[in-house]
Amino acid sequence: MLSRHWKQGAAALALLLGACAGEGDFALSSFGDSTSGILPAPPPKYYPDDQVLTVAKVEFEERNYGNAQHYFQRAVEVVPNDAEAWLGLAASYDRIRRFDLADRAYKEAGKYIGDTAIYLNNRGYSYLLRGDLVKARRYFLKAYEKDPANSTIANNIAMLRDSVSHPKRS
Repeated sequence: MLSRHWKQGAAALALLLGACAGEGDFALSSFGDSTSGILPAPPPKYYPDDQVLTVAKVEFEERNYGNAQHYFQRAVEVVPNDAEAWLGLAASYDRIRRFDLADRAYKEAGKYIGDTAIYLNNRGYSYLLRGDLVKARRYFLKAYEKDPANSTIANNIAMLRDSVSHPKRS
């Protein structure tokens, strides 16, 4: 009885060794794939720093704010001191109503861009979206003082004025 098991074991071992010893370069690997089929991993793709930011802007323009937030987040990881990427990230957070994260992004953007008209305008718009019209007006007016010819700021002030005149409903 022992000899029968020994013979079966020896036959299996011979079959296994025969499969491993192929044509000199080991036709089969331990994963059952020929060595000629194993390819090295491709090198990681290089993306220019501004490509992620470009994709983020396109997503934002197409009103895909969740996607825009993802790409702006990636852009600030690639270039941490890019004020434009931080502003885009903050605006994306505003649009998906994550105002807590928008405030953090605005704080970072402020470190790099300062109190410019665009920064102040975006902050004002953030507060407009939140319904805090007093703070929105304060930021819009500061932005207007810095750039009175900016039509976007003028439009936001007009939108603020119109939103005050609309009745609030519960």
